[in-house]
Amino acid sequence: MIVRNLEEARKSDRLVTAENGNWDSTRLVLANDGGNFSFHITRIFEGTETHIHYKHHYESVFCIEGEGEVETLADGKIWPIKPGDIYILDQHDEHLLRAHKTMHLACVFTPPITGNEVHREDGSYAPADE
Repeated sequence: MIVRNLEEARKSDRLVTAENGNWDSTRLVLANDGGNFSFHITRIFEGTETHIHYKHHYESVFCIEGEGEVETLADGKIWPIKPGDIYILDQHDEHLLRAHKTMHLACVFTPPITGNEVHREDGSYAPADE
């Protein structure tokens, strides 16, 4: 069994912060934990816009706190996001995530990430085998 505490994890290398300061993410479950998914608590900071495109990962995102919107770039559709909402990137949707109030999000990735990934210029992570 694995038991971790969010605040303790935020004081370790499990806390990853974006170079541009738009977000931070506490990686509570990673690939080396042996599961078929990873689980993160991510904060998207108020007033920011982040370009994301997970070409190699399926992601589900549940909003715990805050308000914002997600825009799919293929069609320009915008969905407001508030506590209790989930969005699922089932088509590897390239999107913009905007926070009107700092958003606290529970994120599940499959395949799991390692925790060392860096968003590439196109908003994606490299495939796990690269």
